[in-house]
Amino acid sequence: MGSEVLLGSLLADVEVGVAGGTQTKPPADDEWGVLRLSAMSSGRFTGEQAKRLAVQASAPQRYEVRDGDVLMVRVNGAQHLVGAARSVTRSRPGLLLSDLLFRIVPDGDRLLPGFLDLLLSSHDVRRQMRMAMRGSSGQFQLPQAAVRALEVPNVSPDQQRRIVAAHAAFAERVAALEGVAAKRAQLLDALVEQLLGACADETVSLAEADVAIGAGITLGAHRVPHLRPAGYLRVANVRKGWIEGDVALLEAMERDHQRYALRSGDLLVVEGHADPEQIGRCAVVGAAQVGLLYQNHLFRLRFDDMLPEFAMLWLNSRTVRSYWTAHCATSSGLYTVNSRLLEGVPFPRVSRDEQERVVGVWKAESRAASLLKQRIDKLRTVQQAVVEDLLTGRSKANAA
Repeated sequence: MGSEVLLGSLLADVEVGVAGGTQTKPPADDEWGVLRLSAMSSGRFTGEQAKRLAVQASAPQRYEVRDGDVLMVRVNGAQHLVGAARSVTRSRPGLLLSDLLFRIVPDGDRLLPGFLDLLLSSHDVRRQMRMAMRGSSGQFQLPQAAVRALEVPNVSPDQQRRIVAAHAAFAERVAALEGVAAKRAQLLDALVEQLLGACADETVSLAEADVAIGAGITLGAHRVPHLRPAGYLRVANVRKGWIEGDVALLEAMERDHQRYALRSGDLLVVEGHADPEQIGRCAVVGAAQVGLLYQNHLFRLRFDDMLPEFAMLWLNSRTVRSYWTAHCATSSGLYTVNSRLLEGVPFPRVSRDEQERVVGVWKAESRAASLLKQRIDKLRTVQQAVVEDLLTGRSKANAA
C-alpha cells in the first residue's frame, strides 16, 4: 500500500446531529429518540441507549440513524472514548443522531463503510485523534476538521473488501465464543438465584444488618479538577457485579478523602437508572479502586460482619430487583433510589458458613467464565494485530 491520503478526500460528509430537546426517559417503540453517548461506550453499537425526543412532531428525519452508518464520539469527559467509532447494526427505526456524535459518511466509490470502521479504530488513526483533541472544563472534543485531516492508508476497494473479510472471519469466531459465555452466564445466574433463594427464609431490613450507608460527593463547578485532582467513580463505572472504565477526576480536599475514600470490600449501589432492571445494581470495591472517591449518584455500603461478595450477590438478586420495581419512584423516566428505600431492602440473616458456601460456588463458576473471557480477549488481540498488519501492508489479504 505505502501511500497515504487525507480521510476527508474519501468522505462524502461528516455530520453532527440533534442538539437538546430530549427527555431522560427512553422512547417508546413508536416514538422518536436521540442516541445517548452510552450507545457507543460498550465496544459495540447499543441502540437501546436513547432519550425520548421532547417534541415528536419536530423530529429532523434526515438525522435518523440506519444500519451501516459509521458513528463517532465527538465530545466526552473520558478521553479514550472521544473518536471511538462504531458501525450501526440492528438499529430500530426512529433513532436520531446526537450532537455529541459524528456520522462519518464515506464516498461509496472509494471507501467501504466496513473498511472505514476498521480505519477509525486502528492504532495510528487513534494516535492522530489523541493529538488533535482539544480539552476544556474536563471535556475532550475532536473537531470536524481534524477528522477530515486524518492520514489513512490509500487502499483499493478490492483490497478493502479482503481486509474486511479477514476481520469478519475473526469476528465470527469471537461471536461464537461470546455465545457460549452468555449461556454460561445465564446458568450461573440461575444457580446463584437458587442458592440465594434457600437463604431467604429469615430477612430483616438492610438498616438492621449492621451496615453503614453513605452517599457520595455532589459534583459542581467547584469540583472541576485544578489544584488537588482526585479520582472518583461514577454510575457508568459500577456495573452489575463488577467495576470498569476510566476513572474521572474532581477537585478534592483532605476532608473529602477522609469521608469518601473507598476501602476494599465496600459495596457501591447505583442510585438511579432509566432501565428498571438496572436500578440499584451493585459491585464490590476491589484493590484497584481503593482510595478512590465516589459521586453522589452512588451509595457506599460498608458491612461490619458480612462477606462483601455475598452481600453483592443478594443486592443484585431477583428478590431485591422486585423490591426496587415495587417501591422506586420515577422522575421524567428515571427510576431513583433514596437512602430510606435502601435501608428498607430485605436482607437475609444467614450464617457465615452459608455465606461462604454461596460465594464459593459463585467464585468457582466465575473463574471458568473468566478463563473463557481471556480466550475471547486473546482472539480479539490477534484480530486487531492481523488487521493492523493488513492496513500497513506488512501482510497481504488473500483473494476470496
